[in-house]
Amino acid sequence: MTETTLDIAAIMRAIPHRYPFLLVDRVVEMNHDNYCVGIKNVTINDQFFQGHFPTEPVMPGVLIVEAMAQTSAVLVVETLGPESQGKLVYFMSIDSAKFRRPVVPGDQLRIKVTKVQRRMSVWKFSGEATVDGRVVAEATFAAMIRDR
Repeated sequence: MTETTLDIAAIMRAIPHRYPFLLVDRVVEMNHDNYCVGIKNVTINDQFFQGHFPTEPVMPGVLIVEAMAQTSAVLVVETLGPESQGKLVYFMSIDSAKFRRPVVPGDQLRIKVTKVQRRMSVWKFSGEATVDGRVVAEATFAAMIRDR
């Protein structure tokens, strides 16, 4: 088990998401095959704030869950190493998503995903997003790694 941090260049090598849909700016902690902590710096320049909502910008909850999924995809790829070449991580299900408070420009979203289970190519995770130590969202979800 290796503890790892990743900058944006390493994240972009691990997963195919790009602006405006890349929702993880940095991985600050990772224990391969166990958990990963990602950071999303939320700014008014994020494209979704143009329409959600122009007079009171709030990060859409579904994008917070997507940030969890992207963080877990980084964990999967980093855990599998060379075995992940030529493969993508796809969302399969989202369960028990709860949103506790709005995320707004200026917030730093800290996303922790923990592997709950792995069966062959299917991985199950629990995710929690916090801002300033306060939980803003949580969910359990599953993903599958498969050929491109």
